[in-house]
Amino acid sequence: MKNKNIFQLIHATEIINNSNIVYFMKRFPHKIGVTPVLVLAELRNSGAQKQTVLADKIGCTPGAMTNISNKLVKAGYAVRKYNDDDRRHVLLDITEEGLKVFNEAQAFGREFQTELFDALTDEEIEQYVNIQDKLLAAAIQRNEK
Repeated sequence: MKNKNIFQLIHATEIINNSNIVYFMKRFPHKIGVTPVLVLAELRNSGAQKQTVLADKIGCTPGAMTNISNKLVKAGYAVRKYNDDDRRHVLLDITEEGLKVFNEAQAFGREFQTELFDALTDEEIEQYVNIQDKLLAAAIQRNEK
């Protein structure tokens, strides 16, 4: 019975996550996906970085990261910084426009997540937070192995 419930939970979680992504993509006014927003967040939080480092942090392939970077640069949300002494050393950095779009995405995400969680009572939200904390701790511990 436990496996059946776990698979139901996994399936429901996937549906909710996919639904949230579709909701975001259809309604966010800038034509930018969730993964590029994650890249902008990493650049904002940690500063300019090599694309290979970003790919590893975001969990995508270097090829996908090149594609994401190209789109961000083309849209004016990021810029490539070249090292004058070594042209092979290229960093991707967020622009002011990229920071603006990231902040809008973050606010938009908070707004529609808040609407989603309005379906839960305060007690259910507290239980959900406790469950998420346990799962996060387990994921961090698993990833450290």
